[in-house]
Amino acid sequence: MAEIEQGRLGKTKYDEENNNSKVPDIAQGNLASVIPPHESYEGYHRFDPSATWTAQEERNVVFKTDLMLLSFICLMFFGLQLDRGNLSNALTDNLLVDLGMTTNDYNNVRRENVKKMGMHTNLLKGTTIQLIAFLSTEIPVQLLIKRYGFNRILPFMMIGWSLVSWTQAWITGRASFYITRALIGAFEGGFIPGTILFATYFYKTRELSVRLAFFWSTLNVARIISSLLAAGILQMRGVQGKTGWFWLFLIEGLLTFMIGVVSLLYLPSSPTNTKSFLIPRPWYTERQEVIMVNRLLRDDPSKGLTNIQEHASLQDLLDAWCDKSMWGLYLIGLIAYIPQGPVQSYLSLTLKRLGFTTFDANMLSIPSAALQIILMLALCKSSEVLKERTFHCLFGELWSLPLLAALIALPNGGYNWPRFTISTLISGYPYFHPIVSAWISENTFDVKKRALTAATYNVIVQIGSVISSQIYRSSDAPYYHTGNKVLISLCALALVVFVLQRELLRYLNRQKEKKWNSMSPEEQGLYQADRVAREKEGNKRLDFRFSY
Repeated sequence: MAEIEQGRLGKTKYDEENNNSKVPDIAQGNLASVIPPHESYEGYHRFDPSATWTAQEERNVVFKTDLMLLSFICLMFFGLQLDRGNLSNALTDNLLVDLGMTTNDYNNVRRENVKKMGMHTNLLKGTTIQLIAFLSTEIPVQLLIKRYGFNRILPFMMIGWSLVSWTQAWITGRASFYITRALIGAFEGGFIPGTILFATYFYKTRELSVRLAFFWSTLNVARIISSLLAAGILQMRGVQGKTGWFWLFLIEGLLTFMIGVVSLLYLPSSPTNTKSFLIPRPWYTERQEVIMVNRLLRDDPSKGLTNIQEHASLQDLLDAWCDKSMWGLYLIGLIAYIPQGPVQSYLSLTLKRLGFTTFDANMLSIPSAALQIILMLALCKSSEVLKERTFHCLFGELWSLPLLAALIALPNGGYNWPRFTISTLISGYPYFHPIVSAWISENTFDVKKRALTAATYNVIVQIGSVISSQIYRSSDAPYYHTGNKVLISLCALALVVFVLQRELLRYLNRQKEKKWNSMSPEEQGLYQADRVAREKEGNKRLDFRFSY
């Protein structure tokens, strides 16, 4: 029988790993040879179990995918963050004062009741109304994507939220603010897990975490660029009698709208159907499509079991929620990003409180974003090379723990630059969200379930952000010693959860290994050949191993 590795089922190895000039043929008993793709699979016409190719040919396919798909998805992520972050920048231009909003007015939508000068900056990222709308569309969007395709739903979502973001330039008070934030949340819900799932159809498991790191790096690049744009655009206050935030919403909303329209005309529907209005010729040659399809199926045969637009059912949703192997990762999504959240979201207003101008506060938020890009890419690349998830994620938490302790240890009053430095280091921590997202994808096995699992995880991460927003309280201002102690406790709890999840997956692998080894080679072959039964088992298959 072929070797079974973590998260794999005896798949073909890279040419480089075997020092051969050709990718070797699939061994007898390998899952990819036992279970061919369904005839409804969009790449079925390119399936060839005997196909071979050189490592250089495969690298060329991956490079072309990076150039044509990865770069454009990063542009879409840039547009997402541009509209997510413009409220944060607008608040530095006295948006609340201009709208005549009071603290009581915001109690219905804010994540925390705050004092006028100590306002909780998670408001800068959105309100509770926006979050509720966001969460309510996460799962439905995945169902729509499975029905109508990524290349239609994702661009329409982007066009929708960009138009609403653009109309924010004309909001006049509480009611219009509530409406626009709710609509933006509804249009953005499901975009990130949908985009991640789309990427899984073009990349192998080992390639995914680094590509996701580029996606989230784009969010940080957008933070930097939006800060630079805001620093300039907000100086337009008074032009034609308008506020600075009027021009900010107007200009950035139109930029995102243009990205959305281009994406509607550009995105492919699948790796073997890459023609679009803007690109009338296929991205790949016939030979490259053969390499693309077969390399993906040998890495993850489950991708060939359903069509890219096959409907997901209520049972698929229940299966995603009832999979105990995922519960630890869901819990990680709930708590693992909380320890850095309040410090990160408070950074700009903390700088304002320390006496920096609006321009300086926006500029000084850039170093943390740049630091996070570097650390995140390095961490994800290391995770890909070493084929390890848990300890790389632990590094992100261990980075933050002593820094949070140092923040508590700083005496009250003064020490502005040390406080800024520590806050910047915490905000720029090695963000391991791409690793966890890839981890969930590779441990799910079933493609339809993968979409719903990713959406569920993202919903839980957003719930965690609500918890995060409640930790820094106005009564604890301005140094939030109590809040920082809570963050340290949650950081320690996250470390424990990561270790427990790793041990659970190792235990499940040992149980499968024991049952698998008790079977004769003939029984193993019959087991893999029972296609109907194995499809229902998904990641519970005895020949599937969880990654950790």
